[in-house]
Amino acid sequence: MKEKRKVATALKYKVKTQRAPSLVAKGKGVVAENIEKIAQEHDIPTYKDEKLSNQLYHLSIGEEIPPEMYEIVAKVLTFISQMDEKKVY
Repeated sequence: MKEKRKVATALKYKVKTQRAPSLVAKGKGVVAENIEKIAQEHDIPTYKDEKLSNQLYHLSIGEEIPPEMYEIVAKVLTFISQMDEKKVY
């Protein structure tokens, strides 16, 4: 059986200039680990959701998330915003 490789994605959202968050990084295996490491080094909060990462992975870098993903991504952004307010990460 083939071992599953870790998948990581990163979103960026500028409320004043973007309609929706866009994908700024994606990777599998070592690249995914590097994305997580860079986030940690820069105190960027992370949210782990394997299913969501796999869905986002199919987007192109720079592409905005599709409307059908707005609800779940909004929940993630709310979670991260709350973490940011509490400085839990």
